[in-house]
Amino acid sequence: MAAATVAAMPLASLAEPTYGIAMYGEPALPSDFSHLPYADPEAAKGGSIRLGESGSFDSLNPWVLKGNPAWPVYTMPGVIAETLMFRSLDEPFTLYGLLAESVETDEARSWIEFTLRPEAKFSDGSPVTVEDVMWSYETLGTKGHPRYRGAWSKVENMEQTGPNKIRFTFNTPDRELALLMGMRPILKKAQWEGKDFDASGLEAPIGSGPYIVDNVDPGRSLTLRKNPDWWGKDLPINQGLHNFDRVIYDYYGDANAMFEAFKAGELDVWRELSSSKWNTEFSFPRMSSGEVVKSDIPHQRPSGISGLVMNTRNPLFADWRVRQAMIEAFNWQFINNTVSGGADQRITSYFSNSDLGMTPGTQATGKELELLEPFAGELPPGTIEGYALPEGSERALDRKALRSALKLLEEAGWTITDGTLRNAEGRAFEFEILLNLSGDVTTTAAEMRQIADIYAQALRNLGMSAKISLLDSAQYTERTTNYQFDMTWYLRALSLSPGNEQMLYWGSSGVTEPGTRNFMGMNSPAAEAMINAIVNAESEEDFLAAVHALDRVLTAGRYVIPAGFSPVGHLAHDATLKFPEHIPIYGDYPGFLPETWWREGGGS
Repeated sequence: MAAATVAAMPLASLAEPTYGIAMYGEPALPSDFSHLPYADPEAAKGGSIRLGESGSFDSLNPWVLKGNPAWPVYTMPGVIAETLMFRSLDEPFTLYGLLAESVETDEARSWIEFTLRPEAKFSDGSPVTVEDVMWSYETLGTKGHPRYRGAWSKVENMEQTGPNKIRFTFNTPDRELALLMGMRPILKKAQWEGKDFDASGLEAPIGSGPYIVDNVDPGRSLTLRKNPDWWGKDLPINQGLHNFDRVIYDYYGDANAMFEAFKAGELDVWRELSSSKWNTEFSFPRMSSGEVVKSDIPHQRPSGISGLVMNTRNPLFADWRVRQAMIEAFNWQFINNTVSGGADQRITSYFSNSDLGMTPGTQATGKELELLEPFAGELPPGTIEGYALPEGSERALDRKALRSALKLLEEAGWTITDGTLRNAEGRAFEFEILLNLSGDVTTTAAEMRQIADIYAQALRNLGMSAKISLLDSAQYTERTTNYQFDMTWYLRALSLSPGNEQMLYWGSSGVTEPGTRNFMGMNSPAAEAMINAIVNAESEEDFLAAVHALDRVLTAGRYVIPAGFSPVGHLAHDATLKFPEHIPIYGDYPGFLPETWWREGGGS
C-alpha cells in the first residue's frame, strides 16, 4: 500500500462532493439539517453525570490490543478522538460530515475522498491536518487493534490530493469500505513521535473531540472534562449532544457494590440487565421518594448473540453433533423462568429481532439458496434445510432433550461407562466454563454463574463434568484474547448494517490470530463467502439475502448455546437527568447515553 503527498494534478472524478453518505440510498437528513432527530438542541448545558463501570483499567489507549483499556474512551463515539464522519444512530448505516466537511466517491465506490474542515482543531489548539489523518490510518492499520487491519489491507493507495483533501483507493471490490474509511479515530501524530504506539499506557490521548481527560485514578476512576474551546460546538451535527461539563466513570469490583453505590446516590444511572430484578428490586428509599426514576428504552437492533460459546480449537467441541448435544442439554425454558422469571426472549439466531434474521426452521430459497448451494457439501445439517433451537421444558430435567443429546453423543463416539461419558480412547468428557466476575453489558456475573450452575447440573445427567471458573477482568481478558478456554460466556452485539467487521468476528484468521471476536475458532469458507456477498451487495434485496444466508451458517454451525435478550433497555436514573423523546432505532446504544442526555436546569 502506497501513501503519497499532494498530487501534481487533480484526479479526474465523475462524482460530486456531498455532506453525507449512506450504505444504500441517500441519507435521511437534508443537507441543511439543524440537528440529529434524537438530539435536543434546547437541552440544558453544564453540570456533571457520574456513571459506573464494573472491573478495572490500566490503559488509556483503547486502539491497541495490549492492556485493559478504559472503554469509555473508546465506546463514547468521538468524545476524545473524533472521526472524519459521524454515524447516525437513527439510520441503519449513514454517515454525516464531522472532521470532514464533504465526502466524494464514484458509483462503484472504488475510492473515496474527504475534504477536512479547515477550522478543525485538536484540544491543544493545533489544527487537524491531512498528515494527522494519514498517520492515524496507517498506524491503526499496521500497529492498532486487529479490528482496524482488515479494512486497511484493502487500501491500495492513500494520498493527499489538495490542501485539505485525502483520498483512499481500494484494491478489492467492497462497497462498505467507503464508509469504513470515515469511521477511524483521528489522533495527533506529534503526540506519538518517538513512542511505542502499540503499548498500553496511561498518557491521555490528544483528540479533537468535546472532552479531554481531566483526572485518572488507575483502575478506579476516570473523569472527562468538556473542552470550552472545542472547535465543533457550533456544527449542526453536534447540536444537543455532549451537554455535560464533566462525565465521571467510577469503577467497582463487582455489580453488587456498584448497585449499592447507585442506591446510595453515588452514581446517577443504573442499567439493569435482569428483567426480574427490574420488576422486584427497585423499591429502595431514593426510588420511593422520587429522586430516582425508571425509564424503558426500546430498540430495533438485532439481538446479536449472547450465551455460552464452545471453543472448537479444543477437539472436544470439533464435532457439530457434540455441539448440538450441548445445545439440547441447555434447558432454556427452565433457565429463563429461574433466572429472569420468564421475562427474557430467547435468541433464535444471530440477527433475530430484525429483518436481517433468518426464519428458524425454514428452507433456504431464492438468492439465499443460490449463495449457500456451492457449500452444501460442507455445511452442517439444517443450514439449508432449516434449523431451529430445541424448545426445552419448564421442568428442570428435560428428558426428551437429554435422550436426543445422548443419541448424538453416541453417534460422535461418546458413551457412558460407570456414570462417566467417555470416548473410544477412554477420555472423560471434562471441560471448564470460564466466567468474568464483572459480567458484561447484557448479563450480570451473578446471572452468568446461576445459568452455568444449572447447566453444569444438567450435564451431569449425560456423564459430563463442567468446572466453573470465575476470573477478574484482567485475567479473563488475557485468557479470552488468546483463546485459552473451553467454554465461556460470549456476547457479540450486531448492527443493522453488518459488513467488514463480520470477518473479524467469524473469519478464519481468527482461529490463530489473538484478539478477534472469533471465540469459537470457526473456519468456514461459506461464512466468508456470505460476508463478501454482504459487502458487495448493490441492492437491499441482495444485502438481505446475504445476511440471511450468513445467519444460517452461524446459527446452524452450533457454535454458541444462545441465552436470551431484551428488546428494551432498563435504565434507572436520577430524576433530574433527561433525554430526548425521540429514541433512535439503535436505542440505548453507545452514543445515546450520556451523549444525548442533560441535567434539568444544568447544575452539578
